[in-house]
Amino acid sequence: MAEAKTKPTKVSAESFLDTIDDEQARKDSLTLIKLMEKITGEPPVMWGPAIIGFGTYHYKYASGHEGDMCLAGFSPRKGKLSLYTMATFEGRNDLLTRLGKHKSGKGCLYIKKLDDIDMTVLETLISKSIACLNKKIEDYKE
Repeated sequence: MAEAKTKPTKVSAESFLDTIDDEQARKDSLTLIKLMEKITGEPPVMWGPAIIGFGTYHYKYASGHEGDMCLAGFSPRKGKLSLYTMATFEGRNDLLTRLGKHKSGKGCLYIKKLDDIDMTVLETLISKSIACLNKKIEDYKE
């Protein structure tokens, strides 16, 4: 089986952020680091070359594919911040409606800048996403 490309590295989040030219993206990234540290109680860790992640969990699919991933994370991509969250949990759609200007995918939120969104709603979204993921992990262990 192929080795996962997205795994923890020894690169510091701070040194990664130093490579980002966009000052708004750097400022927003520092805010997200503080927020995700607060929510997870975990320090930022680089996952692969561009994801800043917090915490870790092990997954295994029915296909047999398994690996490790961060509980919460984000990546300052060109023109947007990509936040990695659980795709489904009760109340998610309501929170997304109240979040502010964003786009969403299966397990991602795309935000141009944090000034466009309600940070309290974002904190709730991330917290509930992690709680849902932790519940799935516990259910899997049983």
